[in-house]
Amino acid sequence: MSLVPDRPHDPTERRYRTALTSICLLVALVATLWATVTPGFRAPDETQHVNSVVRLAHGGGWPAPGDAYLGPAIVQAQEQAARGADLPGRYVYRAHKPQFIDVAPVPDADRVRITPDNALPGPDDGILTPVVDQMTQHPPLYYALGAAVLHVTGLTDARWDVVLLALRLLDVALLVPLAPLAAAAVRRLTGSRAAALVAATFPLLVPQSGHILGSVTNDALVTLTGAVVTYLCVRVLTGDLSWRTAGLLGLSVGIGLLTKIMPGFALPTILLAYLFAAGAPTLVAGAPGLLAVRGLRALLALVVAFAVGGWWWARNLLVLGTVQPVGLPPTMPDQPADSFGYYLGTAWRMLTRSFWGNFGWLELRANPVVVLIATWLLVLVCVAAVVAREHRRPVAVLLVLPVLLTLFVLLNGWSFYQEHGWIAAVQGRYLFMGLTALAVAFAVGLRALLARWPLAIDRAVPAVVATGVATAWAGLAFASAGMYRGPGESLATAGARWIAWSPLSGLQAGLLLVLAVSAAVAAVLAAIAYARTVRSTSQAEIAPTTTASTAAATAGTGAEV
Repeated sequence: MSLVPDRPHDPTERRYRTALTSICLLVALVATLWATVTPGFRAPDETQHVNSVVRLAHGGGWPAPGDAYLGPAIVQAQEQAARGADLPGRYVYRAHKPQFIDVAPVPDADRVRITPDNALPGPDDGILTPVVDQMTQHPPLYYALGAAVLHVTGLTDARWDVVLLALRLLDVALLVPLAPLAAAAVRRLTGSRAAALVAATFPLLVPQSGHILGSVTNDALVTLTGAVVTYLCVRVLTGDLSWRTAGLLGLSVGIGLLTKIMPGFALPTILLAYLFAAGAPTLVAGAPGLLAVRGLRALLALVVAFAVGGWWWARNLLVLGTVQPVGLPPTMPDQPADSFGYYLGTAWRMLTRSFWGNFGWLELRANPVVVLIATWLLVLVCVAAVVAREHRRPVAVLLVLPVLLTLFVLLNGWSFYQEHGWIAAVQGRYLFMGLTALAVAFAVGLRALLARWPLAIDRAVPAVVATGVATAWAGLAFASAGMYRGPGESLATAGARWIAWSPLSGLQAGLLLVLAVSAAVAAVLAAIAYARTVRSTSQAEIAPTTTASTAAATAGTGAEV
């Protein structure tokens, strides 16, 4: 099941592969920068995610929801990371809170090491007020993977900042396949190399994806399963009705369901993919009729998904009386709820802002005008993909996933708001299961908008890649300043503060920056080279035809050629 067609002697194909490789490398390095730039435990729920990995790594098991607590090492690590201090770029300044830029970083040698003696909570751990780790409301697969990484790398007994960086880099590794999978899906669907490169660039256009997927979060594995499911659904929609693809679809969703409930929303997309699959045979042994062929494959995918991960949620319903248990009860007092209109407007702003750029613990907020423009541009391009004559049905099927995720997040938030008067659990990262589907729709939509101009989508590739590079760097620059740069301070001061907090040395951080900048330049140059090759190849193909036509037209007329 190759992701890239084998055409090694085609110059355009070579340029395409070079550009795709450059973009994929850039996506990885940008996420790696996020993993090193973000201060310790400054991403949503990162403290609890790390704690659950450490608990499994040290044999603490998987307690019932609400019965897991932070271990002493993680509590001390939070304190050393100045988790309670406000970042300088916080959207509202709070004079009564300590400021991150005023806290002296703990020297590397004095940072807490996570060991068997302090990894797990206990009656004599010295913690006066135990803090709940709500992550046991989810299945343990992601955390088991993280624990395995700590064991393989020998980091079960290491400084907390080194453990944190190792787990963040695990999530970067889970992010890397998104770009090639998006490109492969678009290329199979449209046959367009240019549209494939646009899709591969999409993660760079969403800075929040680098921030979240460069932190420790179970959303990283969920996002990867969403990418795999999207690619496999494109294969189905373009006529792949093999049993293997059906089994892989079920396996992918099942792995996702052993991580979080979000992958369950991919099941309607899978069913629709088989319903609208192209090029299916009309008869197979024991299953007469086209619908039966598709239905049996879809059934296999569902059965495998349930056998691998769906059983966890059925067990929750039988044992706990609910599909999704609550690991952390509300901590704020209830207050009266406002109207649905107020909720929807506020929740939509929260959702879109935290999809594009709400960094740290959502306290570093991107410009609302930029968020508004980006949101509506994405919506309009996706609509263009759906209304265009070509590929409208496959794109509509793929977009079911992000649409269902959006509706679920908003409706779930509305239910909580009605009960407690607070808006909670409305975050853009919950849509990242559909990130690759959005990348495909964006690429197909842009191609449709440019279809009336020959080679326009190919010529647009450098501009799209350059925009992705600029957006990624703008997000990193904005967040870095908001994390490390105090009022009136120089970039050098902010950079020195970053190094002081980071487990990296100044040399290592500098090398990473040089690699990332080099990758950005290489990606843009590779995109330009691809566009030029397409143009020259097209001209070379047109020239012989034009010459032959002219000769035929002038033969016998006395005209000179």
